[in-house]
Amino acid sequence: MQKQVFDEKKLGIVFLFILLAYLFSVGVRMYWPMYFMNNVSMYYNNELMINTNDGYYFATGARDIMEGIVSSDTQRLSASIGKGLVTLTAGLTMLLPFSLETVILYLPAIISSLIVIPIVLTGRLMGHTFLGFLAALLGSITWSYYNRTMVGYYDSDMFSVFLQFSIFYAFLHVAYKKNIQGIFIAALLIFVYPYFYPQGMTLVYAMFIMLVLYLVAEYKGAIQTKETEVFKKEAISLYGSVILLSIPLMLTLPLSIRLLLFIVVAGLLLKKKLQKNQLLYMAILFFMGFLFFGNVFSVILTKVMVYADRGLESEGLHFYQVVQTVREAGAIPMSTIANRISGSSIGLLLSLFGYVVLVIRHKPFIIALPLIGVGLFAYIGGLRFTVYAVPVAAISAVYLFWVIGSYFKEKKFQYVFVMLATAMMIYPNITHVLGYKVPTVLNSTEVHDLEALKKLSTSKDYTLSWWDYGYPIWYYSNTNTLIDGGKHQNDNYIISKIMQSTSPQLVANLSRLAVETYVDSNYSIVANTLFKNNQKEEVDPNLFLEELEDEHYTLPQKTRDVFLYLPYRMLNIFPTVSIFGNIDLETGEQVRKMAFYPTQARNNSNGRILLANGIAFDAKKGILTIGKSTKRVKYFVVTQNTQSGKVNLQSQLYHADGEYAVVYMKSYGQFIVMDTKTFNSTYVQMFMLEKYNKNLFELVVSSPYSKIYKLKK
Repeated sequence: MQKQVFDEKKLGIVFLFILLAYLFSVGVRMYWPMYFMNNVSMYYNNELMINTNDGYYFATGARDIMEGIVSSDTQRLSASIGKGLVTLTAGLTMLLPFSLETVILYLPAIISSLIVIPIVLTGRLMGHTFLGFLAALLGSITWSYYNRTMVGYYDSDMFSVFLQFSIFYAFLHVAYKKNIQGIFIAALLIFVYPYFYPQGMTLVYAMFIMLVLYLVAEYKGAIQTKETEVFKKEAISLYGSVILLSIPLMLTLPLSIRLLLFIVVAGLLLKKKLQKNQLLYMAILFFMGFLFFGNVFSVILTKVMVYADRGLESEGLHFYQVVQTVREAGAIPMSTIANRISGSSIGLLLSLFGYVVLVIRHKPFIIALPLIGVGLFAYIGGLRFTVYAVPVAAISAVYLFWVIGSYFKEKKFQYVFVMLATAMMIYPNITHVLGYKVPTVLNSTEVHDLEALKKLSTSKDYTLSWWDYGYPIWYYSNTNTLIDGGKHQNDNYIISKIMQSTSPQLVANLSRLAVETYVDSNYSIVANTLFKNNQKEEVDPNLFLEELEDEHYTLPQKTRDVFLYLPYRMLNIFPTVSIFGNIDLETGEQVRKMAFYPTQARNNSNGRILLANGIAFDAKKGILTIGKSTKRVKYFVVTQNTQSGKVNLQSQLYHADGEYAVVYMKSYGQFIVMDTKTFNSTYVQMFMLEKYNKNLFELVVSSPYSKIYKLKK
């Protein structure tokens, strides 16, 4: 090996590299808040709001801890119990002179940038601290890692890759150094990791199994060398790692038992009173304990099946499954995978080739195979998986540049080449950062509407809306929801049916029945409870819904208020929302073909309006041209918002037998072409047209961005 320019033994150099990489990572992430710093519509409580819906789940939990609020809703309650991010956020907010809004805004950048520490240390472990530094610059801001850890992306993702790669580094340290200190560090990280990101334990399982396989291979090699000291060192590394690291991975056992067991077993090993055969039997026993109490095979199979599932529920009633409508869980093209893992297709190829070279020259890196593998699994599983491969891909690419650069005769040329090649890998990722200007989840007017709801409600009341808005509703209105970002299974059908129903009576009855049933059933899935899904006495859902259209339907006693939240931002996803309710639960077939096309006008020539989606509307004759077919329009309605938040309407009837309706929302410059049944749906009538049954509902909050109705029944 050539002599290094930097003395790898000097900790000062290591700390300097870590500091520089950390400042670079945080600095790049500051672009987003600086870009939007003057956009007042994105501010709340004198601070920019966050840009991820799920962040409001954790923020609500932190706020509830700080205010001593205990919700009766099991989902709300879980937000403030047993979550490392929630506890950390509440603690920092109470300790530091910053508001909760400031803490949740900047915490992702502060925590996620810590990933530079294990990356730099990995380079040091290899004997190439400078390469670790360059890899840290690349890996800390690569496309997918940046997207999920940028300023404002307040989510447990800020811990997922950082802690997971730290565990990988600890495993690598065990493989390289063969000492008990590395095992203790790895065990500590494994104990901590589930508290911050339990979803990632599957990959920790996989890396641990790879570590065991690697150590077994080395152990066999040591036996063949017949070198006593080498054999003894490999044996201690193998047995000690398997025994001690299996214990924190037995996740079905209570934490107190695992900690006690770890302390006792570690004490026995440190006293060195166990014989080789005893160590062997203990290693086998504890590894089997890991497989059993870690529920390994079931966990892995469940994860794969969840992301491989793309259809309807196969048993009982046929509810539509949300996973196929979530972009991050859908199959993506290889070019997108490449961009998100390395910044470009060429970058990914270099990274994969570099990983092969890295494993050949540094065999312990085979432990990282699950991280690379799951990143490529994104081709099937979806966007969220690419992020796990980022730091390994960064190290692999930089190492490949180092190997190529070693062919230069002059050492300085090798360093120049590696730095330039790394800079070229960083460039497309910086370009992505500059173009990735995601908005906040809500704007200030929407927050004002939810705060107005808060003044009209109590913490036991329920607000019904689509699951995307569940957590923000929690945070700003302090009311409960039926579905949200973590609880959106069969009950999506209930909310979807409410939003698209043409019967105000059904909407009122189903809303009251769903909420009271949810509370009375100890917060069980409402749809399963109402329809007795997968039970012998399963209810005919179509007949049941018909009964709910009766104004004399007997409802449970009212115990709380129920509100309907109809936001403008749901307009573009209304077709997706409708999928879940537009299904015959007994057959799984679509009930009817819906048409709902939000668009804008491209030009208007003598009353013929050409829309941006290619549809032409003849406003004189009331005729739509959709592709090669023509459709007769029944209603044409123009809406305009007033300063008081109300809606003025101008309507025209064209053809009594028309199949379509056109709404022009003048204040938004938005045309919506839809079938007449969708025109009569809850969302269109109550949000777009502000038309509702005053005997059943009361409009309590009205603005251009949202309409909130209170159920009178």
